Amino acid sequence: MLSLLLAADAVAKLGAAIGGGIAAIGAGIGIGRIGGNAMDAMARQPEKISDLRSAMIVAAALVEGVAFFAAIIALLALFV
Repeated sequence: MLSLLLAADAVAKLGAAIGGGIAAIGAGIGIGRIGGNAMDAMARQPEKISDLRSAMIVAAALVEGVAFFAAIIALLALFV
């Protein structure tokens, strides 16, 4: 019985580590795509830079919020 509890704890720690890693990778990819596409749009229409910059910041904040939420869930899986 004790070995099953220890195995479940190990699986929870593994899942938390994998989940946190995937969240960080996903956020990096998302912000990279936001920045790259914004730079392309700014090069095509320089007069819209201020609108694009504000939209880019909002989108990056949303991506970071989701990544932060996923990291918190991973930490909860690790310690609870």
